[in-house]
Amino acid sequence: MKRRRARLELVEDRPIRMHRTRFDEERNPAPIQPLTDKQGQYLDALASSSQVIVLGPAGTGKTFIAGTRAADLLRQRRISKVVITRPNVPSGRSLGFFPGTLEEKIAPWVAPLTETMKERMGAAAFDIAVKAGDIEVVPFEVMRGRTFKNCLVILDEAQNTTTPEIKMFLTRIGDDCQVIINGDVSQTDLRETSGLRTVIHLVKSRMMAIPIVEFTLDDIVRSGICAEWVKAFEEERL
Repeated sequence: MKRRRARLELVEDRPIRMHRTRFDEERNPAPIQPLTDKQGQYLDALASSSQVIVLGPAGTGKTFIAGTRAADLLRQRRISKVVITRPNVPSGRSLGFFPGTLEEKIAPWVAPLTETMKERMGAAAFDIAVKAGDIEVVPFEVMRGRTFKNCLVILDEAQNTTTPEIKMFLTRIGDDCQVIINGDVSQTDLRETSGLRTVIHLVKSRMMAIPIVEFTLDDIVRSGICAEWVKAFEEERL
């Protein structure tokens, strides 16, 4: 008995160590830090405005920051839902040629956003949110007639919307929503005027209180290889 009592006293005297696990880090990741001044402007705009337009070339963090913010707001229960959409302008095939529901058909097109959210939230939490309807991917084909409330709505690759499409999108937005419109007007695949160009013109000409954050080639942070290729294509006007 004496030996047992001594053993218990030794255990109780030991300092308690708190160990962080990867699950703790998934639930409580560190706040995102800007890597460039423009990323800082983007984060400031998201913190203060209900609508934000972000433009620029690939690799500048446009989609990454949008997906990270969506995951954080949902995880912190500051919004009830994240809605993700983008126009489908494929080269060659349309969504109709792929098997599955409309949501399954559009999934590959929104993968950059959903993968960012999954990494930020953790795969299990992401899957639960999708099943519960807290994360919704809405194809443009079924958006008409919808109203979005108390959510974050992300329109990715907005340069491929037509003017009627982006008008329809913007008129779906209800109360307590934040809207992120993300695109690169130099990369439109449309033969007609991009709806994103129309929106930018309206915001600037009517002096609407909607921040427009414009990244440049100098803001590319994905990799040196990415920056080199983007600059090469841009300089050759290809």
